[in-house]
Amino acid sequence: MPFANLSGLVLHYRTEGKGDLPNLVLLNSLGTDYRIWDGLVGEVENRYRILRYDERGQGLSASPAGRYSIRDHAKDLLALLECLGWGPSILCGLSIGGMIAMETCLRRPDLVRGLVLADTADAIGPRSFWDERIEQIREHGIAPIAESVMARWFGSSFRQARMVDVEGWTYLLARSPVTGYLGSCAALRDADLGSSIVRIEAPAVCICGSEDLATPPPVVRRLASRLPNAEFVEIEGVGHLAPVERPGEFAAILDRFAGGRLGP
Repeated sequence: MPFANLSGLVLHYRTEGKGDLPNLVLLNSLGTDYRIWDGLVGEVENRYRILRYDERGQGLSASPAGRYSIRDHAKDLLALLECLGWGPSILCGLSIGGMIAMETCLRRPDLVRGLVLADTADAIGPRSFWDERIEQIREHGIAPIAESVMARWFGSSFRQARMVDVEGWTYLLARSPVTGYLGSCAALRDADLGSSIVRIEAPAVCICGSEDLATPPPVVRRLASRLPNAEFVEIEGVGHLAPVERPGEFAAILDRFAGGRLGP
């Protein structure tokens, strides 16, 4: 289990694949950790050199108290890339991970070959939603909301056919570090990249599950329309965690994007 100390912030990370392959960085969603990408990594690890890590406040990484920002998360990623000596990479981010990828591209476009933006947006939800969630978790913890969140994370077929898996994902969310979860809730509440993303020149593909209730297809389609060089792809019958439900289909979209839009 490798860890990186980035000016006092310790991040847990993992690398896979050979060093001569294209760099792919995977950024996970709120309330999860880097294991969210296990299925996708199994599909693509022979075609990319992969970096995934637990963002601050998640998994085995440090969970400092207080508000986080998307800029904080982007600075963490840039520091990790510098620490590991990684150059230009494809950034693949899910939900808050997509926002981190876009902010990183705005700050260091030279380090971003392309963006795979899954089930995300330039702003996610109204402030009132996040204020209510923050207050609820401060009073009662994460466990009471975990079961209801599953209806946003997964499509109906997955929830019916893979009930044991859904129960496991419920445990993962319920056991998230409270300080870290609250910190990233604040980051999502305060984030609005809408006025900035028009400056992103990197090629992008915006992917959305057709049953995503957190960032529905019209929201992700709008994101694609606002990015200067983006396409939109919908995966039928899945929810917010599209790469968990359909890693093979997600991998095929990633490969088409990397091989077509980005070239060799």
